[in-house]
Amino acid sequence: MPMLPTPAAAAAASSRKPTVVAMPSAPSPELSDRPRRRTFSAKDKLRILAETDRAADTGGIGAILRREGIYSSTLTDWRRLRDSGAVGALRPAKRGPKIAKPHPQADEVAQLQRDNARLTRRLARAEAIIDLQKKVAALLGIPLERHDDEL
Repeated sequence: MPMLPTPAAAAAASSRKPTVVAMPSAPSPELSDRPRRRTFSAKDKLRILAETDRAADTGGIGAILRREGIYSSTLTDWRRLRDSGAVGALRPAKRGPKIAKPHPQADEVAQLQRDNARLTRRLARAEAIIDLQKKVAALLGIPLERHDDEL
């Protein structure tokens, strides 16, 4: 059988209020609004690689990695790029969508499309004028010569 609270316990429970914790007046100056990905310049990467190469005999690579805040896998990637001769690849890659290079003939194609549209409009206008001339000639009873290229 469940235990029912005594009247004194019920009164004590109803008089309790939740504890309200005030928000700090200002955010911590040590924390940025949004975390930023760390990037290293090619010069910094080469400097760190040179330091770790010098410290390889003494076993101080771990201290350098901790000080710089990088992982050993990052160091391995940088070494691989350096050893392959791709020093330019040590520069940080630009993030975000890549801008597509325009097709070399894109300007010419656009110009030809504009010319085609302009000539199509002129042709439609000329055909409308010719049809109007035929109707006026028929109303006035003027015979028109037929050419072989007309349908």
